[in-house]
Amino acid sequence: MATNDYQFTTHWRVLGLTAKVYDILADASGYLRWWSQVYLEVIVVKPAGEHGLGGVFDLHTRGKLPYTLRWQARVSETNYPAGFTIEATGDFVGRGIWTFTQDRDWVDITFDWRLRAEKPLLRYLSFLFKPFFSANHRWAMARGEEGLRRELAVRSNKGY
Repeated sequence: MATNDYQFTTHWRVLGLTAKVYDILADASGYLRWWSQVYLEVIVVKPAGEHGLGGVFDLHTRGKLPYTLRWQARVSETNYPAGFTIEATGDFVGRGIWTFTQDRDWVDITFDWRLRAEKPLLRYLSFLFKPFFSANHRWAMARGEEGLRRELAVRSNKGY
């Protein structure tokens, strides 16, 4: 594995239904509302088909560290409501697989993210700062879990 290769597996557990979790996570344009600490800009390049398939989004994201990333996500596979796959290009290149499993009133969420950092800062300094870049990813994903919990609660209160 190259020093600029990363593998992250994130686990979340939220109160809700897999279909609602899927709908929220497959709609990247909504990230600006509920995951705004990380997603600075989302541009729909190609509208998504059924269950998000084929949707392409230009994304501008940040973490806790003082740098941003510009990348594009394409929903390449769907398995509604159990999950979907995105392909990433830009400041990093790789694949992310979201998996949702219903456990009574809860949804267990796994995000398997395998990527190669291509942004020069990350590509050339990963050998030295990989633990910090990894911590930055964990910070960003924790903001996502918090935001998803809030979004599900708001939708539940509004009867979605």
